[in-house]
Amino acid sequence: MMMAMERQERDLGGEQSVYCEENYLEPYAYHEPGDLPGTLVISADAAIPTIWATEYSPAYWQTKKLTTPEEATNYLLNSTFVTWFDVTGLGSEGILRRIAETFQLHPLLLESVVNVPQRPKLEEYEENQLLFITHMVYPSKDGKGFITEQVSFVLGKNYLLTFQEEPEFDTFTPIRQRIQYNKGKIRQQGADYLFYALVDSILEGYFPILEEYGEQMEELQSEILANPDRYHLQRIHKIKRELLHLRRSLWPQREALNTLARVKHPLISKSTRVYLQSCYDSAVQLLDMLETYRELAANLMDIYLSSLGNRTNEIMRVLTVISTIFIPLTFIVGIYGMNFEYMPELKWRFGYFLCWGIMLTIASGLVFFFWRRGWLAGTN
Repeated sequence: MMMAMERQERDLGGEQSVYCEENYLEPYAYHEPGDLPGTLVISADAAIPTIWATEYSPAYWQTKKLTTPEEATNYLLNSTFVTWFDVTGLGSEGILRRIAETFQLHPLLLESVVNVPQRPKLEEYEENQLLFITHMVYPSKDGKGFITEQVSFVLGKNYLLTFQEEPEFDTFTPIRQRIQYNKGKIRQQGADYLFYALVDSILEGYFPILEEYGEQMEELQSEILANPDRYHLQRIHKIKRELLHLRRSLWPQREALNTLARVKHPLISKSTRVYLQSCYDSAVQLLDMLETYRELAANLMDIYLSSLGNRTNEIMRVLTVISTIFIPLTFIVGIYGMNFEYMPELKWRFGYFLCWGIMLTIASGLVFFFWRRGWLAGTN
């Protein structure tokens, strides 16, 4: 109990879900048995939350960095504009509690947002708030693998509240530019359409990642067919683990998007549900691509084993041919290597040269026989 109280009193930070071989099956966040509902589990290396408020209408746009969470109250009271509150960083429990108080967030809602990573899901908190949790992916800085980050959406009547773990990478930049320069329909629509646009941008970020895996597997297949190596086996296992990690993110997202597109909710208009259906279609397409690549990864393992088996067979064929040629030669040498006194051939003047001639004739004849039967093809 004392440990739980100490954890509640500290201002700790959120943890970014970076893919690596050690945490490809990273467990979802949980707190210790006996902790109070709404307990926040935050790691120590997260960024301090920063709040950006972007309000807009068809003829107006403004973005501002809020110094305190309480400043958001003025935006919430103004129903003329749609306001997007973007919180980047989960590193201060005190600030997060104040945000929850300002927006009247349920304690369990805040727990799902802060205790990362959560399974992608959709939850309704009364009729004025809708929680949607998803995972965003983007390439790592070193170009090897990818990074996953939890993004949480709280949809209200005239506002959208988003939570991101880290401020370093943001796939929402194109959406910000569309709002700023009044491109598309965002500024003519409500907060639900903004919610759709952000979710759609997250799903679009999966396609380059999956296409990169497709190119890697094509290259890997060519290398395996040319010269299978143990390094290729390690790469196959790494790809399979990473694809499994992506599947854990995409599969529950598809189910949540299906619910969003089909279930009527007062915060989501009928016209926006049509757009959310396209997000669901994108999720289905991503899962189809993912399953295809997982099958290709399994086939790569079969190709690796087959290529390795063929290579072993080629080696065994060469060794068998060599052994077959030397068997009769060894037989002849063995006979004349015996120490019997009465062996007529040992007294012949040309016996040594005759023995060599017989052995060379037998070896040449066997090589010619194997060549005519095609057994020597591919032994090089």
